[in-house]
Amino acid sequence: MLKFFFNAAPNPMKITLLLEELGLPFEAVPVDTRKGEQFAPAFLAVNPNAKVPAITDGDVTVFDSNAILLYLADREQKFVPAMAQAKERGAALSWLLFIASGIGPFSGQSVHFRHAAPEPKEYALNRYDFEAHRHWSVLEKHLAQNTYMLGEHYSIVDMALWGWARMLPYVLGTGEATWTQYPHIKRLLDLVNARPAAQRAEAFKTKYTFKTEMDADAKKFMFPQNERLNKA
Repeated sequence: MLKFFFNAAPNPMKITLLLEELGLPFEAVPVDTRKGEQFAPAFLAVNPNAKVPAITDGDVTVFDSNAILLYLADREQKFVPAMAQAKERGAALSWLLFIASGIGPFSGQSVHFRHAAPEPKEYALNRYDFEAHRHWSVLEKHLAQNTYMLGEHYSIVDMALWGWARMLPYVLGTGEATWTQYPHIKRLLDLVNARPAAQRAEAFKTKYTFKTEMDADAKKFMFPQNERLNKA
């Protein structure tokens, strides 16, 4: 049986959605990153990068959310173009990795510098906020011409986008005005949210309790780079 190592953050939620879409049985293994559980030796044996999500599938281990999406979709031959569909496959890989290398990192840094970093942070926040908006604008323009990220076909690319789009007002700090600027992102978000699998994914998240306090211990585990500043 699959083991799914997760918490309630955007990247693990992508995998939760795909697992629900596929109807695959799995063993849920919560990893509370604010308690430092990602640094436990047993988890580091699964993902040496100490990040969730990760899966084990028999003797196969896969980490990084987008790698897991592709692995499971290929395994089940659902929600992703087949290798023989070269044109469609190329588009799927391009957009999936655009989300992996652009949307995720810049959105994550936008969240960090907007909500967690100490002052002074104007330069860093401006850079990551700008790049987050730039990447989301690329997707907005694409979705103005397409129902889903791959045209008329719902896929793992939409699931990858859904994980972060759910949090977009928080990511950008723009509240409900977010959807005036990104109406096609909102349209796609609503399409996915209407799917029973998405509703099950959101319900799955609520079965588990993760630490919410960002106290000194949580900051030590979430932002270990700050220890270098303390030694300066």
